[in-house]
Amino acid sequence: MAELKNDRFLRALLGEPVDATPVWMMRQAGRYLPEYRATRAQAGDFLSLCKNRELACEVTIQPLERYELDAAILFSDILTIPDAMGLGLYFEVGEGPRFKKIIRTEQDVADLPVPDSASDLDYVMNAVKTIRSELNGRVPLIGFSGSPWTLATYMVEGGSSKDFRHIKKMMYATPEILHELLNKLALSVTDYLNEQIRSGAQAVQIFDTWGGVLSGPMYREFSLKYMQQIVSGLIREHDGRKVPVIMFTKNGGQWLEHIADAGADALGLDWTTDIGNARSRVGDRVALQGNMDPSVLYAPEARIREEVGNILASYGSGSGHVFNLGHGIHQFVDPAAPKVFVDAVHELSAKYHEAQNG
Repeated sequence: MAELKNDRFLRALLGEPVDATPVWMMRQAGRYLPEYRATRAQAGDFLSLCKNRELACEVTIQPLERYELDAAILFSDILTIPDAMGLGLYFEVGEGPRFKKIIRTEQDVADLPVPDSASDLDYVMNAVKTIRSELNGRVPLIGFSGSPWTLATYMVEGGSSKDFRHIKKMMYATPEILHELLNKLALSVTDYLNEQIRSGAQAVQIFDTWGGVLSGPMYREFSLKYMQQIVSGLIREHDGRKVPVIMFTKNGGQWLEHIADAGADALGLDWTTDIGNARSRVGDRVALQGNMDPSVLYAPEARIREEVGNILASYGSGSGHVFNLGHGIHQFVDPAAPKVFVDAVHELSAKYHEAQNG
């Protein structure tokens, strides 16, 4: 593998000095880019795009051609693991992901295999290898997975949900069944992320999209516990470099102290938590990633720059901050807006790193 030319992102995750705050965007390869839409049309559908190593590589790199981003993120989907477990993932137009088989009973859980990521998810690993080769050391590559709780919500509900009634019923009425499901998923995610790291991912992120729908005690028991199990089983050094781990629970700002103790190198924040407040609460135990409201990208250039400045000022001086949106970029954003955002982060952040760099 080529030597890394820009390691700003990895250094910030580890709290090491940087010349400017690194920045990337969740869903940076996506529907807001006309070139992405063209490649997806060429693939035929979303899953076919994920499973084609050349096209997955192409869309991963597309945003790097437009913006001075400090990291690339693997183009894939969080539901690859349930699909590899035999649930039959498909996408309904206008309704999002669906499964042909739904998990509701003790027998359903018992029948689920723990996939072998190297073989059952080889198309993901092929994409990782292809992207690393094509990046040629330009920026680091981020691998990722959904959290066990988030994956379980889709598997039990059968797709997206507004009230999570089936999985919450399982959680309160038959918790032992849900624990068995979450344990299988934790084993699967650990293997999946480790195989991504072996294939070339230089950092990994666990997306806990739906952890924020739980109460505090239930979050710790049914979501955080299993993410902590995953982190404890991950490869943390590969090819002579540390492999940082980011944990992101959407709407989880009230539990930052607990999440900071779970073993990850960095915590992702959504826009509902002030990053300065978050930093004061967790100190230097972890780096922080985030956390501009994606809707700011609909604003005029001056307002985007102002918001970037506000968040940088709130975080303050020193390393340990990776700038990102508080969730994925919206599909209707003008592709010109992210350039304003990314350039503002680099330009306005430099002064916060001068003392650290002498």
